[in-house]
Amino acid sequence: MKLVGMLDSPYVRRVAISLELYGVDFVHEPLSVFSTFNEFARINPVVKAPSLVLEDGTVLMDSSLILDYFEALAPADKKLLPQHAEARAHALQVLGLALAACEKTVQIVYEHHLRPAEKLHEPWIERVTGQLVAAYSLLETHLAQPTDEPLTQAALTAAVAWSFTQLKLPTVLEVDAFPNLQRHASRLEQHPAFRNYPIE
Repeated sequence: MKLVGMLDSPYVRRVAISLELYGVDFVHEPLSVFSTFNEFARINPVVKAPSLVLEDGTVLMDSSLILDYFEALAPADKKLLPQHAEARAHALQVLGLALAACEKTVQIVYEHHLRPAEKLHEPWIERVTGQLVAAYSLLETHLAQPTDEPLTQAALTAAVAWSFTQLKLPTVLEVDAFPNLQRHASRLEQHPAFRNYPIE
């Protein structure tokens, strides 16, 4: 199997870390949707990262859909989402917040790096930044109680999201205002699966 995409994408990175935790063998092909667009298009014409090429040639895309496939295949002791409905709803709530934070970070980065400066729309940037802050403020509350439990999909995605935002938007969020998130991400970044797929 082949995972296509750059590790500076939180979506690619969460898939890579998750696949290692599932015990899935795969090769990482670090293609960019920008600088290697044509090469990426030969694998997946949609050029969406991450893309995962299964052994039979099937191409899966979108991190949540890729991980849903492997969660279904994983044995009970390797699953990253709880099976009980109430616990799963809580995990999905945290996941939704973390993925929203990733999305809003990407939107802000694209606004500043892809759109001409004279076409920047400040009210839009303020709105998206407010959504980003709201997502992380809610995550901060969810992470108020430290835990040493085995890695879950919600926990790892929250850490991946926070590290991504801190890398891409270091001046937008004050780290000191989110001590629980900072502690959580710092701890998980030391995990072997995180260290094997460092943010680029």
